[in-house]
Amino acid sequence: MAPEDISRLKIVKPVVSQRGGKSRSLQRIGAAGAIVTVLLILFARGVFTPAMDVKVATVSLTYPSQAFTLLNASGYIVAQRKAAVASKTTGRLVWIGVEEGSRVREGQIIARLENEDVLAAKRQAAANLNVARAEAEQAQAERENAAAVFKRESELLSQGFTAKADYDAADAGYKKAKAAVQRSESAIRAAKASLEGVDVSLGYTLIRAPFDAVVLTKNADVGDIITPLGAAANAKAAVVTIADMDSLQVEADVSESNLEKVRLGQPCELQLDALPESRFRGAVHMIVPTADRSKATVMVKVRFLEKDKRILPEMSAKVAFLSRPVTEHEEKPRVTVNPAALVSRNGRQVVFVVQGDRAVETPVAAGPKLGDVVEIISGVKPGNQLVLNPSEKLKNGSIIKIEEK
Repeated sequence: MAPEDISRLKIVKPVVSQRGGKSRSLQRIGAAGAIVTVLLILFARGVFTPAMDVKVATVSLTYPSQAFTLLNASGYIVAQRKAAVASKTTGRLVWIGVEEGSRVREGQIIARLENEDVLAAKRQAAANLNVARAEAEQAQAERENAAAVFKRESELLSQGFTAKADYDAADAGYKKAKAAVQRSESAIRAAKASLEGVDVSLGYTLIRAPFDAVVLTKNADVGDIITPLGAAANAKAAVVTIADMDSLQVEADVSESNLEKVRLGQPCELQLDALPESRFRGAVHMIVPTADRSKATVMVKVRFLEKDKRILPEMSAKVAFLSRPVTEHEEKPRVTVNPAALVSRNGRQVVFVVQGDRAVETPVAAGPKLGDVVEIISGVKPGNQLVLNPSEKLKNGSIIKIEEK
C-alpha cells in the first residue's frame, strides 16, 4: 500500500452533543421524582402500614320502649276461637264453596252433603201434612153437622116430638164428631213435627259456619265421605278448619321467677318475626292460673290493641312487658350505635365507618341514650359497621382488619 494511503487511515470519534446529555439526565431525575411521589402517596395512604386489628358493631334501629321494658318473652299467635267444622250426619260431600283464606259469615253455607233421600222424605212429610189438614177440614164439617142435629133433637125432645133414643144418638154423634176434630188437629201437629224433623235432617246436610271467621285449612273435597267420627277408612271428620281473626292473642311463656313483673292490663309491645320492621301495641289479657312444671313457666295471654290483616295464627312473636304505655312520639324507631364507637376528634364527635378494608372518619350528631345504646341523629344509617374503641393511631383511611369473634 502506498504511504499516502496509509496516512488516510484514522479512527473518527463520534461527537456527543452536550445538549443531548443534559436531556437524558433530566429524564432520569424526573422518573426518580415520580417514583418518590408515588411512594409518598402510597405511604400516606397506609400501603406500607400494617393493617390494624379492630372490633366492629353495626348501626341498628332501636325502639324507645326498650328503655322501659321490664321483661321479654317469646311465644306464638293463637286464635282463641277456632273450630274444625264438620257434619252431624254421614254423607258424601257434593259441593264446597270455600278455600284457604276465604272469609265466612256466621250461618253461611260452606259445604253440602248428598241429600236426595232427605229431600224425598221432606216431600213425603209435606204431603202427609196436607192429608192431615184435609182430614181436619172434613172433621170440622162433620162436627158442625153433628152439632146441628144434636141441637134440633134437643129442641124436639123438650117439646115431646122425638124419642129419647133419637136424642141419645144425636148426642153420641156430636161427641164423636168433636173427638174426630181433636184427632185431626193432633194429626196436623204430628205431621208438622215430622216435617220439622226432616228439615232438621236436611239442615245436617248443609254445613254452615258457626261464627264469623277465616278458613285456615280445607280438609276435604268433593267426593269424600264425611262422618262425625271419622273412624271409617278414607272418611273425613272435618271439612274445614276456621278461626276468628278478631280473637288472635299471643300466648307467651313467662318464667315463674319473673311472674311478679307481669300484671293484668299491663302495656306490652309485640314484635313478629314475620314483620320485623313493625311493632304492635298490646296488653296482658290473662295470666293462666296454672304452671308448666316441666318448663317452670306460666302462660300469659296478650291481646292486640289494633287489628292488622298481616297477623296470622301460629306466627312466632316476642313480647316486651313495659312499665308504662308507649307514647305517640316513641312509636318510631331511632338510629342507635354502641357508645364505644363514639370518639372526639378536633372538638367534634366522630365515628369510623368500615368501608372495605379501611376506616373512614365520619362526623355524627349524637342524641340521648336509650338504654345501653346512643341515638344518632345524623351521620350514619342502619347497617353501617363502625369501629369500636378506635385508638389514637386510627386515622381517616387507615387500613383495618376486623377481628374474628
